[in-house]
Amino acid sequence: MTPSPVGRPTRGTTGTNRLRRVDRWIARHPVLRRTDDPLVVDLGFGASAVTPLELLARLTRQRTDATVLGLEIDPERVARAREQAAGVAGIAFARGGFEVPVSDGRRPAVIRAMNVLRQYDEADVADAWARMCGRLQPDGILVEGTCDEIGRIATWAEVGADAVPRSLTVSLSLSHLDSPAVAAERLPKALIHRNVAGERVHEFVASLDREWTRAAVVAPFGPTHRWRTAMAALAAEGWPLVRRERWRLGEVGVAWEAVAPR
Repeated sequence: MTPSPVGRPTRGTTGTNRLRRVDRWIARHPVLRRTDDPLVVDLGFGASAVTPLELLARLTRQRTDATVLGLEIDPERVARAREQAAGVAGIAFARGGFEVPVSDGRRPAVIRAMNVLRQYDEADVADAWARMCGRLQPDGILVEGTCDEIGRIATWAEVGADAVPRSLTVSLSLSHLDSPAVAAERLPKALIHRNVAGERVHEFVASLDREWTRAAVVAPFGPTHRWRTAMAALAAEGWPLVRRERWRLGEVGVAWEAVAPR
């Protein structure tokens, strides 16, 4: 008898290009370049096959042998996705949750779980991370976070196979950006309730917003120049920023210990 999937069905909300920011980040991640089996799981893909299909297209630009497995608890969503993706090579769909069922003994290099844990309590996060990370390749990563409905605001945690978080990434559409503090509304579940005075993530968001405001002096040179100026100021303050080559894309990554809950 097949065990029941672990977790609750997602709300199913999905949309074209909603996850483009995290997709591109995953596609350029060193884990995907190094692995011998570039399998990426899209956990809780939603009401249609659109996001796993987009993920596959972005991954295969970097790894032509990349494959995607979409998992959903709702069997009707799985059936619908199989129909929508019929004839597309490199993609499959199955019923599953945090236990991440993968056939043939394979383990994913990356598990992407976006907008999945928003409906859970903060206390549920550690167990969900541990279950998912326990299915990864030894050097694999879990990418867990949230975004707005049209993909202009996104944040995610990178978590290692040991279930220890490594970094937080904030990714924003600079051409539509008024204040980077808007990212606070879309923080991962582990952090979203910690955006209060006295917490590290609150200090980070406040510093991000402050340096963006100060960088208004270079705004005539464009939002990308303004963002990079603000990020350089953050680094000068001592924030442990990671993957700095992605600043030009409206992203900033920071080591998890700098934003971890107190």
